Amino acid sequence: MISEELKVIVDKFNEQGKMNFLDETTEDKILAFEKENDVTLPSKYKKWLLFSDGGELFLPAGIQLYGIEHKPLIDVNDNSRPSEDYVVIGALASGDPILFEKNSEKIAIYNQAAGRIEDDEIYDDFFAFLNDLYDLLGIGG
Repeated sequence: MISEELKVIVDKFNEQGKMNFLDETTEDKILAFEKENDVTLPSKYKKWLLFSDGGELFLPAGIQLYGIEHKPLIDVNDNSRPSEDYVVIGALASGDPILFEKNSEKIAIYNQAAGRIEDDEIYDDFFAFLNDLYDLLGIGG
């Protein structure tokens, strides 16, 4: 069951652009992924995965989110992350990875060219990140 908070975001997305939502995954598969990879996914990203296991937003020049059973899969050892303190869960069309900080709800974008995470590209949680995509991608909203 999709949360009301996420439903509002998804409804807004569907009005704003072309999205490719994938089939959802299950709580059991999320738990197995976390155990297997010794990582805890942010709670609001888990809610997203229970709605869409990955997906592409704002096609063609938007973002791609990774899933746990639909490709591209989350790779906890992805080399595009700034350090082992992060896990890559997606990428912007520019190739910059979307990450979460381990043991945290925070979502960030890693500016690979500059080799840093910008202060204005750190979000308190995954839904805050989703809500900022219009500004981040320069889409009128």
